[in-house]
Amino acid sequence: MSQVMVNFRMDSALKHEMEAVCADLGMSMTTAFTIYARKMTRERRVPFDVSVDPFYDPANLAHIRRGLAQLDRGEGQEHELLEDEP
Repeated sequence: MSQVMVNFRMDSALKHEMEAVCADLGMSMTTAFTIYARKMTRERRVPFDVSVDPFYDPANLAHIRRGLAQLDRGEGQEHELLEDEP
């Protein structure tokens, strides 16, 4: 099977983070993208859900900013972040 070079642009911080994750998984970025391309080609779809994270919805971010402003003014009640159980 012949191989070709594919080039595209990516944010440098994102690239470094992805390289670290790939290294943790024991693979290169080339392998990760090849896995993605094979799965997408086989299934003829994007192999994961593409959606907007509701956390970043402008209304939610405004709510968070209001809560932080209240805490900065000494109002409200601070609590510990609850972690998901593994």
